Formats: sequence, C-alpha cells, structure tokens
Amino acid sequence: MANTAQARKRARQAVKQRAHNASLRSTLRTAIKKILKAIEAGDKKAAQASFQENVSVIDRIADKNIIHKNKAARHKSRLSATIKSMA
Repeated sequence: MANTAQARKRARQAVKQRAHNASLRSTLRTAIKKILKAIEAGDKKAAQASFQENVSVIDRIADKNIIHKNKAARHKSRLSATIKSMA
C-alpha cells in the first residue's frame, strides 16, 4: 500500500488511466475486427471503405502510445495487403 499522500494519489490516478487505456485498446480491437469482417464477407469495396474509416482510429490510438507506432503500421500494412489481394 502507498505510504505517502503523493503515492496514494498516483495510485488513484493509475486506476483511472488504466481504465481509459483499456477502453481505447478495446476501440482499436473493434476497428480491426470491423475491417476483418468486411474482408471475410468477400466484398472488396466494402473492405476498402471499412479500412479507410478505421485507419484513423488505429493511428489515433498509436499517437496516444496505447500501442507502439510500428505495431499500428504493421496492422495497417497487413490489412491493406489482404484487401489488395482480394479478387
């Protein structure tokens, strides 16, 4: 347990920040799942539209350091390559 007032406050803030970060991480996963769902449906135009909508979500969460920028780039690259390879 935290001993000083400063440490107690930081512990309280950490709980709130963790909840906020978890929410953002969930938003990221949902955005990626939306793109994957469109890809699995087999509609290339819908997949491209979904990708365009959700790339900003991925970038925004990477900018906030919830995930590393390289991980965001990797997700975008793989999703884009999958969409491009669709017939």
